[in-house]
Amino acid sequence: MCVRTLISNEVTEAPMCPVSKFTKAKVKYMKVHDEIIQKEKLQIAQVTDKVLETGTYSSGITPDILAESTTIFRKCLEIVERQVDTWKDSKTYKILVETTQPAHVIVMIALLSLISALIPTSDKITNGGPPGSRIMSFMYLMFVAMHFGSQIWMTFVSGLSLYFALPRHNFGEVQRVLFPRYFTINACLSLTTLLIFIKHHPTHTWDSEIAIQIFGMTMAFFVELLIRLYMTPPLLQLMVQKNLIERAAGVGNEVGTHQPRALKHCPHYLKIHGAFRKIHVTIAMGNMTTMCCTVLHLHYISSKLCVL
Repeated sequence: MCVRTLISNEVTEAPMCPVSKFTKAKVKYMKVHDEIIQKEKLQIAQVTDKVLETGTYSSGITPDILAESTTIFRKCLEIVERQVDTWKDSKTYKILVETTQPAHVIVMIALLSLISALIPTSDKITNGGPPGSRIMSFMYLMFVAMHFGSQIWMTFVSGLSLYFALPRHNFGEVQRVLFPRYFTINACLSLTTLLIFIKHHPTHTWDSEIAIQIFGMTMAFFVELLIRLYMTPPLLQLMVQKNLIERAAGVGNEVGTHQPRALKHCPHYLKIHGAFRKIHVTIAMGNMTTMCCTVLHLHYISSKLCVL
């Protein structure tokens, strides 16, 4: 018994020394690790509080010009958004948005501007005019390029890429933001280029070629203006109604396709979807028409270039 006890004690007591040293080292390094983690959490909390207070991130990283300009631009947008939100509560905004009279007024102003530009006056600028006409020519070419570039990007790059990459509802939310801006910008660009072109080509100098260009540019402007004023608002309203019904039925997360599933037998949904598709197809046809007018005018400009 004594020998067995002695052997047992030796076996159990022999490894106690290295195990205790290992345990102490393990506890020591765990304590150091916990202190490092706590310091990192404290630093993250301090940085987060600073970001929430100032809206900027500065944790030892030197800000570059892009970061600073982005912050300034964001603050400017926040100021503009606050002013817009304040304006939305006014009666003027409700009249402009909830009634159709402002759209009629805008169309009439556009017609009057175009008619006044077509009336011959003694101060019309002809080809080869004063040096100031070079600036007008530069602006004219810049606006034409911007117009055609926005059409190509929105129709063939942004639209198709997002449609085949995002869920249908997410794609619709993006288009709901881009559609009004797209047609507003294009209508402004069309009107500007049209007025500059008419200013440099008075009515008494028109031939069949210039008349065709005037007709094409005028048609592009009015198609874009009418789409923006009379077709885009009901399209967006139908999109909101359709998305609400689809979300309630668990539909709309498919990518690159339309699958109504249970809603294909719902007459109310089919009516809304049919009206949405009709307006959307009409807008798409109008957009392609304006693009053809722009391509026609680009062909005319290319025939007049003398730098190649």
